Amino acid sequence: MLTKCMKKISIGQRLLDLIAPRLCVVCGRRLAPSERVICAVCNLHLPRTGYQLSAYDNPMARLFWGIIPVERVAALFYYEASSRTSNILYDLKYHDHPEIGREMGRLMAREFMAADFFDGIDLIVPVPLAKKRQRQRGYNQSMELARGISEVTGLPIYNQIVRRTRFVKSQTQMGRQERMENVADVFEAKDLNAIRGRHILLVDDVVTTGATMTACAREILKTEGVRVSLLALGFAKS
Repeated sequence: MLTKCMKKISIGQRLLDLIAPRLCVVCGRRLAPSERVICAVCNLHLPRTGYQLSAYDNPMARLFWGIIPVERVAALFYYEASSRTSNILYDLKYHDHPEIGREMGRLMAREFMAADFFDGIDLIVPVPLAKKRQRQRGYNQSMELARGISEVTGLPIYNQIVRRTRFVKSQTQMGRQERMENVADVFEAKDLNAIRGRHILLVDDVVTTGATMTACAREILKTEGVRVSLLALGFAKS
């Protein structure tokens, strides 16, 4: 029965690919029926950080040392503006492709589980968007990543713990201090009793200076006994 079902899905996918071919978000080539979002070649050459193998001490983790107490910190790949792999984040954030977040979340979770990255973590909190930004985009890219991670790990998502209180201007051209000031006090904790004594995995799409993650984590860390680990899809290594 399972084999017949898989054959039906495969035939259906092949027919759909003939009508509306799916393309690799990185190189633009046509995807095979078994491929999702990125092709096997681009997946193989994705500039992975490998930070899950040294999650307590790596360049991304050091951004937060002396600022907020963190446990494990990692990202899947190095983000570089205008590179071909940056298309993953651009299309996820700006081109109405939430499925990229879910698939990349699943990919990241499968790889990081092999390094025991999720051991002892109790729940996932996606970094929230401002209501205005979410209305414009139609979804929160960090939530889509969290959904993919949750599917693989079984960890529950708590998306009502922290809210973003206001819309802030783009941080693309800002330095670290400007980014810190830009996101200061933009997050507000809502139901901290629900996470008391828990180990939280805070998820965002990309970390550049760590300003957004820091501001959000500070609110979560106001709760007694909470520990925080950080996970992003991309890391802009300076």
